[in-house]
Amino acid sequence: MKLYYSPGACSLSPHIALLEADLPYELVKVDIRAKKLENGEDYLKVNPKGQVPALGLDNGEIVTEGPVIVQMIADKAPAKALAPARDSSERYKLLEWLNFLTSEVHKSFGPLFAPALNDDAKAFFKDRVMGKLKHIDSELAGRDYLMGKQFSVADGYLFTMLTWGDRMKFDLSAMPNLTAYKARVAARPKVQEALKKEGLAQAA
Repeated sequence: MKLYYSPGACSLSPHIALLEADLPYELVKVDIRAKKLENGEDYLKVNPKGQVPALGLDNGEIVTEGPVIVQMIADKAPAKALAPARDSSERYKLLEWLNFLTSEVHKSFGPLFAPALNDDAKAFFKDRVMGKLKHIDSELAGRDYLMGKQFSVADGYLFTMLTWGDRMKFDLSAMPNLTAYKARVAARPKVQEALKKEGLAQAA
């Protein structure tokens, strides 16, 4: 498999999943702005959406959209328990988390990366993100991970966005459950390996 990624982008989530699943893969770096691969090839020929992540399967198919990719990875390594069994009630809970993370948290983070957006607009979206994070903080009470005691692909996704919060100097000190969770996920060897391979500083 080939993971098309951009360092520190949401493609970090499937990168963590691949390492946690202990599956063989090749990293292919993408210049998102130029829509080019490192060898100069047109990334739009790989993924016409022009975004990361994209996962190239061994049969030549390309799968896009992070929440779908991480579930596919989890299903390829069921013994790693990165996702509950398909059709189980717990699997639908994982889907609930992945949908919340992509539609509410990720979507609200997006405008904060837009250089054209003024400070007032960015403050609005930052407040929105913080509100979502406060909800997650409350949900994490008494839990090690989003799904309970077991690390799942949803945790790699949330952790990725928490690293964005670090870059934007988000103050999470009023969210003790989330702060402890972030440190717990960051301490996982496979998470640190993903950060190192993408040339990112280790998470605090």
